[in-house]
Amino acid sequence: MSATILVVDDEKNIRTTLQRSLELEGYRCETAENVRTALEVFQAMVCDVALLDVQLPDGSGLDVLGQFKRLRPEVPVIMMSGHGTIDMAVEATQKGAHHFVAKPLTTDEILIHIRNALELAGQKRELQTLRAKASHDSELIGSSAVMRELKQTIALAAPSRGRVLITGESGTGKELIARAIHLQSTRADKPFVKVNCAAIPSELIESELFGHERGAFTGAHQARKGKFELAHTGTLFLDEIGDMRLEVQAKLLRALQEGEIERVGGSRPISVDVRVVAATNKDLPVAIEAGEFREDLYYRLNVVPISAPALRAHKEDLPELVRALIERVSEENGVKPKPIEPEAMQVLQKHDWPGNVRELRNACERLAILTPGQRIGVEAVRRLFGAEAKVKEQQLYRPGVAMKDLVAEAERDIILQALTHHGGHVTQTAAALGLERSHLYKKMKALGIRD
Repeated sequence: MSATILVVDDEKNIRTTLQRSLELEGYRCETAENVRTALEVFQAMVCDVALLDVQLPDGSGLDVLGQFKRLRPEVPVIMMSGHGTIDMAVEATQKGAHHFVAKPLTTDEILIHIRNALELAGQKRELQTLRAKASHDSELIGSSAVMRELKQTIALAAPSRGRVLITGESGTGKELIARAIHLQSTRADKPFVKVNCAAIPSELIESELFGHERGAFTGAHQARKGKFELAHTGTLFLDEIGDMRLEVQAKLLRALQEGEIERVGGSRPISVDVRVVAATNKDLPVAIEAGEFREDLYYRLNVVPISAPALRAHKEDLPELVRALIERVSEENGVKPKPIEPEAMQVLQKHDWPGNVRELRNACERLAILTPGQRIGVEAVRRLFGAEAKVKEQQLYRPGVAMKDLVAEAERDIILQALTHHGGHVTQTAAALGLERSHLYKKMKALGIRD
């Protein structure tokens, strides 16, 4: 679709020349010779760029510029003048002009400015779309007392500079909470940078955080900025902070205390202005007792503690969550959203959701894609949980079954669910359950669980 350009100039020759040149380039063009006509045309048409002369027979183009920006601030305006001064150009810029050009005009010059203006306007629209999507994707869904309290805590903490430590089980949406804090802070238009401390190999985490200089280690062929520098003036989200090595914790503590970092292999301190939000599914006080986490770092991070609630603690939000997630995953997968029948929702509400919202999202995606017909019914939900489980109430006690056998069954279920949640990765499962890997292997063998 071709862009539409409005040309406002009192000289007919200039209007005609510009109109012909623009139409030859494929643009649509409208013209106006004075203030009154310019305002009428501008309000009546969909204008992508305006070329506006400063001196008009019935008023000043600078005043028209102000009215254009009040009516449609997103439209770029290029000011033109044959008697321009620096003060005039400054005033035009202050009033929102995209550019100020001096007459006599050349066609090539005007076309370049128009292309630049259109490109910038497109980038701004794309940025607004991305911000709206980020806000939508970061929305914390739920109106239960638990979620209301969480949202209130975020609203109080977000505008401050205080560091935040988010704790909670895996899959409870700790990253969503971190993004909500960022989007409600004064840094919302600055970078939000995420680091998953558990996913990055231990020998690379320091370089990932602080960057490195050329030649700092084998393979460091050029200098590279770390996440701290990339997050400058914004928010740095340190996910799974409990998995960070002790020596890296010491350097992180220094960065938090002094507001400075040093790249790996470098000696020059680099000042950074970063708000740190950290998250973990580990019990950090227990890790401190075990010598696995620095106590001084814990208190530096835990200025504003926020607990991410498990889904089982606010099951009353499940209907709202399910509807929102089905709508979202349907849009992502290009399928029409299907309503879920009340009986099917009741089955979902009986499930304990050990994987929390992450497990629920996966379930909603499977239901949205794999359910035939126009509605999601009970059978579709029961198929979701597998042939062995029509969702039923868990019977913890059964007459005639010994305590040790009941405990063994419960342990087996817990380990199987944890393995499923971590994709069969035994090391990650052991860490999540707070067990040594060798201990978990022994339990799996005793309970008949194959690796």
